[in-house]
Amino acid sequence: MTSQLVSISVTINGQLHTVETPPMQRLLDVLRDDLHLTGTKEGCGEGECGACAVLLNGELANSCLIPALHADGARIITIEGISTDGKLAPIQQCFLSAGGAQCGICTPGMILATHHLLEKHPEPTLLQIQEGLAGNLCRCTGYMRIFEAVQLAAAMCYQQ
Repeated sequence: MTSQLVSISVTINGQLHTVETPPMQRLLDVLRDDLHLTGTKEGCGEGECGACAVLLNGELANSCLIPALHADGARIITIEGISTDGKLAPIQQCFLSAGGAQCGICTPGMILATHHLLEKHPEPTLLQIQEGLAGNLCRCTGYMRIFEAVQLAAAMCYQQ
């Protein structure tokens, strides 16, 4: 039995894309394999690590858990959509400056989680940072450098 393809349309990083895909294909695979947006990483494939996080209609979501069909009509921002004109976004630069980016597997999800957190809490407490990044696992930094990167990003980008 072959899987029937469905056509889905999604706006990714401000650009409309139409893709023919099996309906239960993971959004992660559509992003990486069909659209070649490889900044979104696969860590666990079970929604536990946050490496595959994207902003889906303004909410943080693990793309490994979302069937492509459920993303039809959605607005998605991936890590590629955070930077502009080929330059790192301030949040990305803060992660580099504070040493919050190590091997790079968790970094895209951490940066998107930070973006999402700072939109809601421009001056987050350490507890809010910890809660905002709770769905993201890192095996390299021990988290303190990541928390420092978020604090730096908040101070540089969001506080007036």
